[in-house]
Amino acid sequence: MSSDTAPAPTGTSLGDAATGRLARIAGPVVTAVGLPGTRLFDVVRVGADGLPGEVIRIEGDRVTIQVFEDTTGLRVGDPVVDTGAPLLAELGPGLLGSIVDGTGRPLTVLAGSTPDGGVARPFVARGADPPRLDRTRRWDFRPAVAVGQRVGPGDVLGTVAETPALEHRVLVPPDVRGTVTAVHPGPATVTDPVVAVDGEPVAMLRRWPVREPRPVRARLPLDRPLVTGQRVLDVLFPVAAGGSAIIPGGFGTGKTMTEQALAKHAAADVVVYVGCGERGNELTEVLQEFPELVDPRTGAPLVQRTVLVANTSNMPVAAREASIYLGITYAEYFRDQGHDVALMADSTSRWGEALREVSTRLEEIPAEDGYPAYLASRLAGFYERSGRVVCLGEGTGDGDRTGSVTVIGAVSPAGGDFSEPITQNSLRLAGAFWGLDTALARQRHYPAVNWTRSFTQYDVTGWFDAEVAPDWSALRSWALALLQQEGALQDVVQLLGVEALAPEQRVVLRTGRLLREAFLQQSSFDERDASSPPAKSVAMLRVLSETHAAMTAALARGAPPSALVTAPVLGELAGMKQWDAEQATAQAPALAARVRAALEGVR
Repeated sequence: MSSDTAPAPTGTSLGDAATGRLARIAGPVVTAVGLPGTRLFDVVRVGADGLPGEVIRIEGDRVTIQVFEDTTGLRVGDPVVDTGAPLLAELGPGLLGSIVDGTGRPLTVLAGSTPDGGVARPFVARGADPPRLDRTRRWDFRPAVAVGQRVGPGDVLGTVAETPALEHRVLVPPDVRGTVTAVHPGPATVTDPVVAVDGEPVAMLRRWPVREPRPVRARLPLDRPLVTGQRVLDVLFPVAAGGSAIIPGGFGTGKTMTEQALAKHAAADVVVYVGCGERGNELTEVLQEFPELVDPRTGAPLVQRTVLVANTSNMPVAAREASIYLGITYAEYFRDQGHDVALMADSTSRWGEALREVSTRLEEIPAEDGYPAYLASRLAGFYERSGRVVCLGEGTGDGDRTGSVTVIGAVSPAGGDFSEPITQNSLRLAGAFWGLDTALARQRHYPAVNWTRSFTQYDVTGWFDAEVAPDWSALRSWALALLQQEGALQDVVQLLGVEALAPEQRVVLRTGRLLREAFLQQSSFDERDASSPPAKSVAMLRVLSETHAAMTAALARGAPPSALVTAPVLGELAGMKQWDAEQATAQAPALAARVRAALEGVR
């Protein structure tokens, strides 16, 4: 039986399922006996309320379970029922725009189930087990196959207009191959058969184990960027589409704000946002803002191409681990349809803390900082599910169907210490490192990305040179080199003062300040500056480069450095942020010409 058609652990009668008894309770980790046929990572239902849990260890006749809900009230001897299946994600139309908890339960449905007098529930009811996808909503299935046609894994059976922002493609399950014997177009629920292959009905609903990567035909090189709209990232430290990046930073440096900006403006077809162990008020802002945001690509609400996985810090700790795997499974599902997906995990540190707590209750030997010895392998298993791939199945008429999953994980090192285990293990796995700086955040410089500590291993400058501007690589190299020089000169200035610098160094210092304030600094609250397309970014950088050349030339003609670095025309460069994205390329030469003319007149 395939994972796509395996029985779900929820919403079904357990019938003659094996039943054991609780023998030990240690917070979210409990031990049961009397479950001889249970497999590792099977989902079980614990106690009279049927609390969901997952088998994480089997020793003889003793089964250790991490429970995804609060275990208060459980007693030794309470029943434990094995569902016979791992934790499965339900996949199909209806995911986009949904808000689910760490195990996939729709929070809007849970909040609306009000048997206690019609008052909405402030918290998830114990043992609540609604269907993950709406079983009553009918979707207009438009078939893409005909009776008699041969199909194989990943082929497109048809489409559903799930939202105005995205076409949902219904694919052949990975282990199904044969001849289409029936097609049922028109309105259908996710459980209704829409086609039959060799007489076997196929519905739109899919189920997949969250810990198991979904299959692909081939992996592709990471040679094109995921454009984020943030100048400091796109120009200096780009991430490849299908790559991975981490955003480490101390408290208050803007990790969540940066991830939210990426979710809003990144050039992804689908955004999966996983709030893993973050404060409830931060996630509340996300849930309130996303339905009101307008997608600049479609004009529709941004939430129509977003899936939100909410697992706040007051929710059960064991479900944090599940939330990360659930989010990456959702991302792979949309990738298989040929979409580019961005997964935002906020934050992997809280996920690591959940691993540490469960490991401690299992009485495992701790490794560095108390984290389990398998921390690195668990992180690798998560980040390695990113990638740009050739999907299973036939293309859509224009060649092979390709898709990508780009993983961006926030890291919250205690005290801003980047040497702690989560940051260091993530650093070895991610291709882009966007280190946030507390000093920059205190100066209200956002995004607070430290340009001297951050880096990228993705070589996507060829794409920018070909698709945006042929001088992209040269301008990027110039900016990085100048920022490095300016950083070294800042140390000298703090010790000896600006008067100790040579005239050429004072020009470098002034250009570095212009780069920081007029280019790298970007406001998420300014409609024109919140997102900067590559064409606008390179136009701004070109003006700054020409400004530096003009100051250097004026200095060679004998202009006093004090007059150059305080020239009033330099104040106009901050206005580049307000350029309209479509007009930036045309406005840049005129501004550069005004700056050159003004600097030539400095005496």
